[in-house]
Amino acid sequence: MKTKLIAGLLLAGSTLFAAPRFVVGVGFGYRGYYAPRAVVVAPAPVVVAPPAVAYVPPAPGIGFTWAPGYWYGFGPHRVWHAGYWRR
Repeated sequence: MKTKLIAGLLLAGSTLFAAPRFVVGVGFGYRGYYAPRAVVVAPAPVVVAPPAVAYVPPAPGIGFTWAPGYWYGFGPHRVWHAGYWRR
Protein backbone atom coordinates (compact mmCIF):
# COMPACT_ATOMS: atom_id res chain seq x y z
CA MET A 1 0.00 0.00 0.00
CA LYS A 2 2.85 2.37 0.81
CA THR A 3 4.41 1.73 -2.59
CA LYS A 4 1.21 2.66 -4.44
CA LEU A 5 0.81 5.80 -2.32
CA ILE A 6 4.39 6.93 -2.94
CA ALA A 7 4.09 6.17 -6.67
CA GLY A 8 0.83 8.14 -6.83
CA LEU A 9 2.35 11.12 -5.02
CA LEU A 10 5.39 11.10 -7.32
CA LEU A 11 3.16 10.95 -10.39
CA ALA A 12 0.93 13.78 -9.10
CA GLY A 13 3.95 15.87 -8.11
CA SER A 14 5.63 15.43 -11.48
CA THR A 15 2.55 16.74 -13.29
CA LEU A 16 2.95 20.10 -11.55
CA PHE A 17 6.07 20.77 -13.62
CA ALA A 18 4.78 19.35 -16.91
CA ALA A 19 4.17 21.83 -19.71
CA PRO A 20 1.81 21.30 -22.64
CA ARG A 21 3.64 20.38 -25.82
CA PHE A 22 0.96 21.52 -28.26
CA VAL A 23 -2.27 23.49 -28.19
CA VAL A 24 -5.29 23.08 -30.45
CA GLY A 25 -7.74 25.93 -30.80
CA VAL A 26 -11.01 26.16 -32.66
CA GLY A 27 -12.60 29.50 -33.39
CA PHE A 28 -16.10 30.47 -34.40
CA GLY A 29 -17.33 33.86 -35.58
CA TYR A 30 -18.66 34.96 -32.18
CA ARG A 31 -16.39 37.26 -30.13
CA GLY A 32 -18.50 37.12 -27.01
CA TYR A 33 -18.23 39.54 -24.10
CA TYR A 34 -14.89 41.07 -25.11
CA ALA A 35 -16.11 42.57 -28.38
CA PRO A 36 -15.42 46.31 -28.56
CA ARG A 37 -18.55 48.43 -28.27
CA ALA A 38 -17.28 51.62 -29.93
CA VAL A 39 -14.20 52.71 -31.82
CA VAL A 40 -12.59 55.89 -30.50
CA VAL A 41 -10.15 57.65 -32.80
CA ALA A 42 -7.82 60.36 -31.54
CA PRO A 43 -7.99 63.66 -33.44
CA ALA A 44 -5.25 64.41 -35.92
CA PRO A 45 -2.43 66.60 -34.58
CA VAL A 46 -2.58 70.25 -35.50
CA VAL A 47 0.29 71.19 -37.80
CA VAL A 48 1.24 74.85 -37.68
CA ALA A 49 3.66 76.23 -40.25
CA PRO A 50 6.67 78.18 -38.97
CA PRO A 51 6.73 81.91 -39.61
CA ALA A 52 7.16 82.56 -43.34
CA VAL A 53 9.45 85.53 -42.79
CA ALA A 54 11.64 85.85 -39.73
CA TYR A 55 13.98 88.61 -38.73
CA VAL A 56 17.63 87.51 -38.78
CA PRO A 57 19.80 89.86 -36.74
CA PRO A 58 23.28 90.68 -38.02
CA ALA A 59 26.04 88.22 -37.17
CA PRO A 60 27.80 89.02 -33.89
CA GLY A 61 31.20 88.27 -35.42
CA ILE A 62 33.25 86.20 -37.81
CA GLY A 63 32.80 82.43 -37.52
CA PHE A 64 29.14 82.46 -36.44
CA THR A 65 26.50 80.42 -38.28
CA TRP A 66 22.76 81.01 -38.25
CA ALA A 67 20.74 78.12 -36.77
CA PRO A 68 17.16 78.31 -38.07
CA GLY A 69 14.16 78.08 -35.77
CA TYR A 70 12.26 74.85 -35.10
CA TRP A 71 9.16 73.48 -33.38
CA TYR A 72 9.57 71.37 -30.25
CA GLY A 73 7.15 69.57 -27.97
CA PHE A 74 6.37 71.10 -24.60
CA GLY A 75 3.96 68.74 -22.87
CA PRO A 76 0.84 68.48 -25.02
CA HIS A 77 1.73 71.70 -26.91
CA ARG A 78 4.21 72.59 -29.64
CA VAL A 79 6.33 75.71 -29.19
CA TRP A 80 8.37 77.65 -31.75
CA HIS A 81 12.02 78.17 -30.85
CA ALA A 82 13.44 81.13 -32.80
CA GLY A 83 16.69 80.91 -34.70
CA TYR A 84 20.01 81.95 -33.18
CA TRP A 85 23.65 82.49 -33.99
CA ARG A 86 26.16 79.78 -33.01
CA ARG A 87 29.89 79.34 -33.41
